[in-house]
Amino acid sequence: MLDSAMKDQLSGIFSGLVSQYVFDIQVAPDHESRQELIDLLGDVASCSDHLSCSVADGEGLQFTIVKDGMPTGIRFRAVPNGHEFTSLLLAVLNSDGKGKNIPDESICARVRALNGPIKLTTYVSLTCTNCPDVVQALNVMATLNSRITHETVDGAINQKEVEAMKVQGVPSVFADGKLINVGRSDLGELLSKLEAQYGINEGGVDNSVEKTVKNYDVIVVGGGPAGAASAIYSARKGLNVAVIAERIGGQVKETVGIENLISVPQTTGKQLANDLLTHINDYPVDILEHRRVDKVELDGSAKLLTTSTGERFSAPALIVATGASWRKLNVPGEADYIGKGVAFCPHCDGPFYKGKHVAVVGGGNSGIEAAIDLAGICSKVTVLEFMDELKADQVLQEKAKSLPNVEVFLHSQSLEVLGNGDKVTGLRVKDRKTDAERVIDLDGIFVQIGLAANSGVFRDVVETNKPGEIVIDAHCRTNVPGIYAAGDVSTFVERLAGAACCRTVRLTNVERERDAERLVFRIEIGL
Repeated sequence: MLDSAMKDQLSGIFSGLVSQYVFDIQVAPDHESRQELIDLLGDVASCSDHLSCSVADGEGLQFTIVKDGMPTGIRFRAVPNGHEFTSLLLAVLNSDGKGKNIPDESICARVRALNGPIKLTTYVSLTCTNCPDVVQALNVMATLNSRITHETVDGAINQKEVEAMKVQGVPSVFADGKLINVGRSDLGELLSKLEAQYGINEGGVDNSVEKTVKNYDVIVVGGGPAGAASAIYSARKGLNVAVIAERIGGQVKETVGIENLISVPQTTGKQLANDLLTHINDYPVDILEHRRVDKVELDGSAKLLTTSTGERFSAPALIVATGASWRKLNVPGEADYIGKGVAFCPHCDGPFYKGKHVAVVGGGNSGIEAAIDLAGICSKVTVLEFMDELKADQVLQEKAKSLPNVEVFLHSQSLEVLGNGDKVTGLRVKDRKTDAERVIDLDGIFVQIGLAANSGVFRDVVETNKPGEIVIDAHCRTNVPGIYAAGDVSTFVERLAGAACCRTVRLTNVERERDAERLVFRIEIGL
């Protein structure tokens, strides 16, 4: 299955393994994916003397990773191809202490302190770009805490189970049979949910971190392009910098393909996120990942931040670069059916709607691209646009119009998501021209109406506009001295959009660049 070039690469990756690992395979003799799994794991095992396979007949399809004769707690009920191939490799490397996604010691201590036993199950699709982050995070937890087990289940080859569990979105994470997460998440968020459900062994956590305030010159909150650039340019000026982020890469990490980054004809969101991390690591920047800021306090000129881990940090300059996330409809029923028919990622959840009727709410580029993708999976795709015309690029509109199973309705306002308690059954919409209301019978709803600023906790500290964007001046200053905002969380892009195309604002002190909609700007932090 793996070509010689890939095997050579894996041989290098596994060259430092110390322990002995066995892929313990149990698969039914007549399973349609039996040989595919055996061939894949056999090829991987052939790349190191520290890897081997054992095969036995069983029910269904699964394999467990065994380390030095003992189960690691990591199991796959899947053929980990596609996006999950990296999850397989990291499961081995992390077990050997060689992985690159092990969190810092503060986060590790919280994982080890979780009360158990905890049985985690994640339902995935091999086409899902968000699933690997969740799978890898939970595999890390299983590696760090012997009371945690985690199995990854491919919904495509376990369809009856998926239907029985009423899974309609991925990744779906169950803890001892209880659904705790649907959709994109990171280790920090998942850890917080498990702490809330299972509690922690207080003796296993060093509470002294909560009492100590660590001081910096600049604290950057957010790990996307704006946050990364802010940290890099601050560090280049010799300032002591920390980045607090849920994940390095931010919203970029969810992007499948990127073709408008100047000088880079084509890349992926995952690769760009990795490049951002690599660039930050070229400088003495403290990266505090898997954390969110829960509290912001002003103490004279100092900005005091408390994170979800209980840690406290202080700096005279704070740059908020928390980006944006998918905007929701905010109509009755939507929250009740997220993961049960309401979805935001066609790549992740589209396969669950094969042969079914879905709606895409939103007629911009994202919405029409989603409709085109879903048209190849679903029996019918209904596009609902609020305005009187589609906002997508003309080439996308023409493609959508050429598809026989795509219909478009303009001036359509979504009023209510309908369901039977288990799943979505329809959407109540209003024609904004006639005020006539109707119910569209549907199996799923994909919301593609743009992004909302992640201003969150900062709204109580700095001025925000009605959409929640942090209001800044031409120098990226907020109304609070020493607090700055940049990127999609701020009003700056909007301001530039009304000015000359490709305008560059040049200021003093710390410079920062951000590529988005081909606009470039630089800010000062004013220390």
